[in-house]
Amino acid sequence: MTNSEPRAARKAPPTHGPHPLALRVVLQRVSQAAVSVEGKIVGDIGRGLVVLLGVEQGDSEKDVHYLVEKILHLRIFEDDLGKMNLSVLDVRGELLIVSQFTLLGDCRKGRRPSFTRAAEPERAHHLYQLFVEELKKSPLKIATGVFQARMLVQIFNEGPVTFILDSPQDPLT
Repeated sequence: MTNSEPRAARKAPPTHGPHPLALRVVLQRVSQAAVSVEGKIVGDIGRGLVVLLGVEQGDSEKDVHYLVEKILHLRIFEDDLGKMNLSVLDVRGELLIVSQFTLLGDCRKGRRPSFTRAAEPERAHHLYQLFVEELKKSPLKIATGVFQARMLVQIFNEGPVTFILDSPQDPLT
């Protein structure tokens, strides 16, 4: 379609239903971080990454494997020359994984976020557990929050360095 066609003839992106993005992660490089539930620290790390994970409807085990590999090998730590050339594996960092369905909130319409794209809790919990178990196969320390709990997360973002990662749109990727 061209821009000369009437606006009504152009197809607008969907506001509900399937979404071109999948499993979503907010990745923060930290000097330290901790997560507490009901006043008790349930997970803490030193230098490494905080991984906030949102699971969307339609996400799969393939999305989990893709993001685990991406997180472990993404070069976002500085080398001796100050360039982001090292991965969390290279620096022997630690990971704190926190489930956060609000990453999937759609705020485009109205004044209250819509969470219709978030996966059902049972499915989200399954993929969250798989995500954690896959990361535990690495030699790194892995700490977690508590799925579906109200948590207090303390993050000492180093840099600050923050990235948003989504699993690929293409199911063949």
